[in-house]
Amino acid sequence: MQYKKLGDSELLVSEICLGTMNYGQQNNLEEAVQQLDYAISQGVNFIDAAEMYPAPTRSETQGKTEEYIGKWLSKQQRDRLIIATKVSGPSGNRTLPITWIRNGENRIDRANIQRAIEGSLKRLQTDYIDLYQIHWPDRYVPLFGASDYDPNYQRDTVPILEQLEVFADLVKAGKIRYLGVSNETPWGVCEFSHLAQQLGLPKIVSIQNAFNLTNRVFQTHLAEACHFHKVGLIAYSTLAFGHLTGKYLSKTPEHSRLDLFPGFDKRYHKPYFQEAVKAYVALAHQYGITPVQLALAFVRSRWFVNSMIIGASTIEQLRENLSIVEIELDGEILTEIDKIHACYPNPTP
Repeated sequence: MQYKKLGDSELLVSEICLGTMNYGQQNNLEEAVQQLDYAISQGVNFIDAAEMYPAPTRSETQGKTEEYIGKWLSKQQRDRLIIATKVSGPSGNRTLPITWIRNGENRIDRANIQRAIEGSLKRLQTDYIDLYQIHWPDRYVPLFGASDYDPNYQRDTVPILEQLEVFADLVKAGKIRYLGVSNETPWGVCEFSHLAQQLGLPKIVSIQNAFNLTNRVFQTHLAEACHFHKVGLIAYSTLAFGHLTGKYLSKTPEHSRLDLFPGFDKRYHKPYFQEAVKAYVALAHQYGITPVQLALAFVRSRWFVNSMIIGASTIEQLRENLSIVEIELDGEILTEIDKIHACYPNPTP
């Protein structure tokens, strides 16, 4: 296991971050503890959660992920671990309003941020969060597979300056150490960074965005913004919701995420996606590695990735995911990956 500084922070994070959004829904407490124990035994020191988890989010289960982690964390040496979680923003989706979190009042303003951080601290059974992330922007941006920005969808929003001022108070109070964003844009990264620099407010040190073999849009514009502002990428959806394992090519396995939650992968219902997955799966077999190893090793090889999130519903899946720390993709296979990408460029942005 290798470790990297997260952006320009003092956080030294493992190159693999344990994703936990299954805890409390697909995984019970015993299974969650088993995964956490195993990941830590393999050198993982970075754990990612969110107040809205488990996903898909529901009123009946919301917050259980943090509760499970908290029960485990209370028995660990806290200062050896880096715990990240997220505050939910306004959904911006009239068909799926998240009304069970603060009665749907989820703007990233002082009152909601303070309620969110207190709730997370209590559930996690800790006095501080190492990395506190805005789950998605307060303002309108295209999210979760929507690719075209449309100014007609703009809505009233909390100014970024006001958001930073609240986070500054939380840093001073010792409740969070560093600030990150998620599902952000190049404009957002630059605006957060410029305001922090100009006004002496907490700077964002990380961005958590989707990045995988079928979604490489980060490297086009966000990579430049993050490079100059020293913001590290925490890559999520590294297996494209499990599709890059190849397990969904012929059928939907029983008890898999898409069997339990049909339609949860709407982001991946795009033209040429299946063709791209088939090509990457075939390439992995050609080189004697598993499709999981190919997909994760590719993400790990990118210069702008500080850490990559892996999630699993079984301990066997977690073991395979963690095995990629032993795999280095050579120039030949990377060239073949780029050939496939040229045929099927970013089918699931």
